[in-house]
Amino acid sequence: MAGVGEPLTRVLLSDQVYTRVRGLIVNGDLKAGDRLVEAEIARDLGVSQAPVREAVKRLVHEGLADHIPRRGSFVADVSSQDADAARAVRVIIEEFAARAVAERADPESVDALRAKVQDMREAAEAGDIGRFRDADIAFHRILCEASANPFLSRIWSLMEPSLRALRVVSDPMFTGDWAEMAVQHGVLLETLESADADRAAAAFAAHARGDEGVLGHGHGHDHGHG
Repeated sequence: MAGVGEPLTRVLLSDQVYTRVRGLIVNGDLKAGDRLVEAEIARDLGVSQAPVREAVKRLVHEGLADHIPRRGSFVADVSSQDADAARAVRVIIEEFAARAVAERADPESVDALRAKVQDMREAAEAGDIGRFRDADIAFHRILCEASANPFLSRIWSLMEPSLRALRVVSDPMFTGDWAEMAVQHGVLLETLESADADRAAAAFAAHARGDEGVLGHGHGHDHGHG
């Protein structure tokens, strides 16, 4: 497989295979529908098929790949209907979570959110799309966890694999301004710190919908970017 890189030599091979292949998916080098051929990946990385098999299972569990019996595993493809359905639910979840957090934001959660915004800024500066997307989705996961409502966290955990697939598959090569995306998340954090629950709820709901012009951006945030 082109672009996989140098053979792996250290232990925990399945973790390394997972990280390598996941990076190719997240960065858009592997496209929706591409087949993950275990024998080919194993050969390119200089490992046996066993760690590759485990890595692919993890990718399927995470929602980045689909396994089709008797055909194999493929980079996840998401229909526009699935995207619309996930987005509609996400708007409700994030609006509810933002309201709860703004009403009683604890310093530890705010610090965790701020750290993810900083990760996004650094990733944008380095052009590291994979790191940016990981920090981005972690920001929204922390929001749900900070709501102190265990059901919100549970719902998010059920949705996250699909959201990861949506962000990677629906628009894997986003051509907008990643630095501006990081700034927008900083603005979202400010709405939480303002203790204005209505403002925070409206901002996060609009952000999840991908409303153009919201928080000073206009790239349609609904195309797979959290």
